[in-house]
Amino acid sequence: MVDATDAPGEPSPEPEGVRMTRSFVFRNPSVLIFLALLALFTLGVTAVSEGFGVGLMSTSFVKTLGKTLCLALVAVAMDLVWGYCGILSLGHFAFFGLGGYMIGMWLMYERTRGIVETSLAEAPIPPTPQEVVDAIGNQIFGVVGSSDFPLVWSFADSLTIQLFLVVALPGLLALIFGWLAFRSRVTGVYLSILTQAMTLALSLYLFQNDSGLRGNNGLSGLQNLPGLNAVPQSTVSVWFLWASALALGLGYLLAAWVVSGKFGSVVRGIRDNEARVRFLGYSVESYKLVIFTLTAMIAGIAGALYYPQAGIINPAEIAPIASIYLAVWVAIGGRGRLYGAVIGAVFVSLISTWFTGGQAPDVNLGFYTVKWVDWWLIVLGLSFVLVTLFAPKGIGGLFDLIADRRRPDRHGDDLGPDQGSLREKEAVE
Repeated sequence: MVDATDAPGEPSPEPEGVRMTRSFVFRNPSVLIFLALLALFTLGVTAVSEGFGVGLMSTSFVKTLGKTLCLALVAVAMDLVWGYCGILSLGHFAFFGLGGYMIGMWLMYERTRGIVETSLAEAPIPPTPQEVVDAIGNQIFGVVGSSDFPLVWSFADSLTIQLFLVVALPGLLALIFGWLAFRSRVTGVYLSILTQAMTLALSLYLFQNDSGLRGNNGLSGLQNLPGLNAVPQSTVSVWFLWASALALGLGYLLAAWVVSGKFGSVVRGIRDNEARVRFLGYSVESYKLVIFTLTAMIAGIAGALYYPQAGIINPAEIAPIASIYLAVWVAIGGRGRLYGAVIGAVFVSLISTWFTGGQAPDVNLGFYTVKWVDWWLIVLGLSFVLVTLFAPKGIGGLFDLIADRRRPDRHGDDLGPDQGSLREKEAVE
């Protein structure tokens, strides 16, 4: 007996998941464009790198580009929580730093263990496992006057657990903080102050030597991958570039999917009129908590990829000013549009590298010499003010202008309170 669905000439029904995926792609062609541009960029950098290409691009600049992709990923997370949900968080760089600390603990532990085992191998009597652990602790914590492993380093020798903590720890902190804040219905500037206070408290705690994370010294030597000492940094930098590009692509795809359906409509409604959404029966606090926690986990992943390329992490990276910079990037790029967050982060990051790296020439005014290393933060602040006043849609708003010029005038504009009937009447006439 032949099933009717298998009859010749009749297309077989598609699974629900396939139809949803195609619908999402068709409704969001900008996602495909972004992913294609990201893939072309990654291939292009690989082709001119020293590790896999013709060597026209230095290894240090490849690392800069890899770090920039990580900053773009955390900017996407910031745009999701601020541009779409309306929560101006000034603490998301704390989650970024926590992700870096979690992977940095494993990198530093394994690198130190390799050094210790190599040095103790020359001893006439083979060391015991406990002696090896004690030597590792002395190497890592000797700078803060200790040699014992704190409790937070209990799983530092397990890559699997530390990778899990990269996501779990920022997510757990965001879940607890968000639950306490949102259930109390703290909103607006008060919530921003609370997130900044959380970041400051975490930063001050990490500055202490007894925090277990080496205080102001932070974690260093993170660019050296354990077991791969023979692999040159030119190759490692391209590996991290690939990983950063993949994370950005997947993070962008996830964020676009979150804001595209009914969930995204509710989230934007919370941003525009929280009281009305609550009146319609939606659990506003639950939606906020999901977005806040999800973006914290994305920020943790971005930090775990960023700091091995930077080579070092210390509590200064988690200072509140870093989260303020993150908000500035999103505002300059254009909040409320994911590609705007990427544009803002990439643009400001590369320009900042150019100004603060001594590549921008000084300007001699005769009576005063402008050194961009000293004036860069002022330029960045002025840019934020000017964008806020005169271009609230940011750089990404330029794409809206282009789209509006290409879009034809629609027949059937709103002519009164009963928009539907008037449009229908105008269309008939």
